[in-house]
Amino acid sequence: MPNPLKYPLSILLILLFAGCFRNNTGNDFMHVSNHNQIFNFAGVEDLYRFLTYSEKRVPLVSAHRGGPDVDYPENALETFQRVAYKTPAIIECDIALTKDSVLVLIHDETLDRTTTGKGRVNRHTLDELNELYLKDETGNTTNYRIPTLDETLAWGVGKVIFTLDVKKNVPYRMVIDAIRRTKSEAYVVIITYSADQAAVVHNLAPDLMISASIKNSEDLVRLNDRDVPDTRLVAFVGTSQADKKLTDLLHQHGILCILGTIGNLDDQAAQRGDQLYAEFIENGADILSTDRPLQAAKSLSYYIQKRELSSPYIN
Repeated sequence: MPNPLKYPLSILLILLFAGCFRNNTGNDFMHVSNHNQIFNFAGVEDLYRFLTYSEKRVPLVSAHRGGPDVDYPENALETFQRVAYKTPAIIECDIALTKDSVLVLIHDETLDRTTTGKGRVNRHTLDELNELYLKDETGNTTNYRIPTLDETLAWGVGKVIFTLDVKKNVPYRMVIDAIRRTKSEAYVVIITYSADQAAVVHNLAPDLMISASIKNSEDLVRLNDRDVPDTRLVAFVGTSQADKKLTDLLHQHGILCILGTIGNLDDQAAQRGDQLYAEFIENGADILSTDRPLQAAKSLSYYIQKRELSSPYIN
């Protein structure tokens, strides 16, 4: 005769194990998917081709600090995943260094604004940071933790393209070593703010793509003088409407233009209509670095469909 407790007990055990996984809020990212392939780069050469200007290039959004929103904190894998599920995206994120020399994702020098902790990031070990939770943009505490750069890069291969904002006192060499360890060269662009910084990165890793601030033709000349090739560059052209002469010049060199809509231009789009994002592309931008990535992506999707644009590198 069957044991009447056998099946209820089995069900109870299953529920207990499932509960363990659902409530796991540690830094193992059990709840972050590893299965959505969005970009198809066989190697870094494909990234070069994808990020080289042509009239048929597909415009993209770059989610500033990963695209935070209510319940989704900045610089969190869960936030990156939310954006990546909805649109092919570049994820801009910020890299800091812990007391025990581990690279982690956080924007501020201190923990106070974005986490449940206090004090300077570089005075805390990774183990100490792992005890903290991230806050969303309204200040509410979430269940999400501070990710390491290695975890982030390993997760992102095939899903997003990262632009890495390396904070001061973080050696470029350490960031490059993390890229090598995770074999993520084809999915990474390193942000620089001067021709000298761009030259340092290029000398350390000639194969990696670089985002360089190019506000005028002289900035491009300075980069060329330091032997940073056009084929390794994307250009950040500022946070106001792009100068058409400048974007035309950069396009002639095959360089894509990133327009920072963060701040004023995002505000204009929110007030006047999200079709403005498509107008920014029409006026010379190729990538929009925005605090409103999902709204911008919706506008660009219509732009892409209308012009029948596509790329073999995007699923």
